[in-house]
Amino acid sequence: MLNIVLVEPEIPMNTGNIARTCAATRSRLHLIKPLGFDISDKAVKRAGLDYWHMVDVRVYDNLEDLFRKNNITDLWLATTKAPQDYSKAAFTQDSWLFFGKETAGLPQWFREAHADRCIRIPMRSDARSLNLANSVAIVTYEALRQLDFPGLSGEGEMKHEPIPTGETDH
Repeated sequence: MLNIVLVEPEIPMNTGNIARTCAATRSRLHLIKPLGFDISDKAVKRAGLDYWHMVDVRVYDNLEDLFRKNNITDLWLATTKAPQDYSKAAFTQDSWLFFGKETAGLPQWFREAHADRCIRIPMRSDARSLNLANSVAIVTYEALRQLDFPGLSGEGEMKHEPIPTGETDH
């Protein structure tokens, strides 16, 4: 199971979209305080997050709290400042994928402590960054692709339908 870590997320819609990605991929979502929004049951229901019950969400006071409560050995930090692109990372099913808050990214001290584990999504040099939810989806699905999408369906409802040949019935 992949672990998605959001460090001090600020925008509730991004976290909602990321939670939906976690629900769809069976990834665990870890949130590091402070949060820029309320995730109480009442707030989640009011936001219409009908998939929230499918997400294993854990909340921590800070990064030290996260590391104290978990055995994290395979971590990857997504940052626009990284020298290597995310497709070069060798993900495992025990990978922890870290993403920083929307306005500032991951803390500098944390990036420096794990410089060899920093990865980036390639983009044009004059673009500041991608949306956080999009970044999480890109890196999560690359990790899952490398693992052959464990526990996820690789086929849709059209699997048993005949493939059209381009001919018409006239």
